Amino acid sequence: MNPAKPLGLLAATALVVGNMIGSGVFLLPASLAPYGAVSLIGWGITLGGALLLALTFARLATHWPQTGGPYAFARNAFGETPGFLIAWSYWISIWCANAAIAVGFAGSIGAIFPDLVSTPARGAICALSALWICTAINLVGVREAGFTQVLTTLLKVVPLLLFGGIAIWFMDAHNLRLPETGGGESLPHAIQATVALTLWAFLGLEAATVPAGSIADAKRTIPRATVIGTLIAGVATILTCTAVLGLLPADRLKDSAAPMAEAARALWGPGAAIGVAAVAAVSCFGALNGWVLLSAQVPLAAARDGLLPARFARLDKGGTPAFGVVVSSALASALVISNYTRSLVHLFTFSILLSTAACLLPYVVSSAAWLRRNDGSGRIVAALALLYSVYALIGTGAEALLWGAVLVLFGLPFHWLNQWRNRRPRNEAA
Repeated sequence: MNPAKPLGLLAATALVVGNMIGSGVFLLPASLAPYGAVSLIGWGITLGGALLLALTFARLATHWPQTGGPYAFARNAFGETPGFLIAWSYWISIWCANAAIAVGFAGSIGAIFPDLVSTPARGAICALSALWICTAINLVGVREAGFTQVLTTLLKVVPLLLFGGIAIWFMDAHNLRLPETGGGESLPHAIQATVALTLWAFLGLEAATVPAGSIADAKRTIPRATVIGTLIAGVATILTCTAVLGLLPADRLKDSAAPMAEAARALWGPGAAIGVAAVAAVSCFGALNGWVLLSAQVPLAAARDGLLPARFARLDKGGTPAFGVVVSSALASALVISNYTRSLVHLFTFSILLSTAACLLPYVVSSAAWLRRNDGSGRIVAALALLYSVYALIGTGAEALLWGAVLVLFGLPFHWLNQWRNRRPRNEAA
């Protein structure tokens, strides 16, 4: 492997799978419980949309194998200001995701050591501890973060497939009946809501496109890692979440901070619950490690193009953009602290919807970039991916859309100020 580009196919695929399989597979059953069998429709739509997006990102990465992923695609296709907005939006989605995954880790640890999360403050401290441990690992270097990602991915994918493959045979069909759809909304609205929630489990399918500058043979490796990783993670996640929804009634699941562990306890006893909770903790930790790695890569690419302050582009001795890693983790910490009085489930649901809304804008623009660039059969795939992304974006709901819009627009003054600073030396020199 090229030492200057330490991530090969295995590490890149692990980055995709590891970032996709995080807290979602373990906590989503609680968020989906009010929707019952409607969630199966949501899973089907989301899997189809995710594969369309994976194919779109694979083609974009072949054409533009540049660090930054969605940011690079938007900037190349539409120019600097749209590129900045996508970089800013995608960055928001990452540190919001880090907050959600850290909360998921706290819920999993709490199933083993309940005293650690017995109060909202203790739960927040547990989440923040995991976040900053992963931050420290990434500050050591990209290669070390990549090795951690491969290890944690193996430790969670195999047990998940075994759990889902066995538990699905013990489901009670009564638990998957059509409910009075989540608070009384219409069936189409309920389906759209489940699409937005289940998409959380597929965020990260573009993960291999983001650190392209650190991936060996990027034009070949990134497309393969993207498609393979999406298929592996999709099958494991849908199988496991469906099994959990079928094992326990909705009233028991909807407020559970560790629904998969509860399902294992009901099926095989307390020992199994502790084992599943341990796998969940490893899964969340691995996903958090991968997302912390990515959290600095998008600002790095934007800073190299002069769209963000130069400090984001500086690498330390280990080749890590340390400033971006620390700032991203600080923002994720602020989100956890500002909402810590919510229950872990409600904090998790709020964080994933906000992260999903912020991530879907880059998905929309990336699909539009390929639609604009391609004049062959790829246009059909890109058009369908675009329609799916818009549909899911609407489904995140008014609160997440409002928060996402405010956070994205908040970045524009920074962009204009940075442009003015970049132009000023040239104007003074003239």
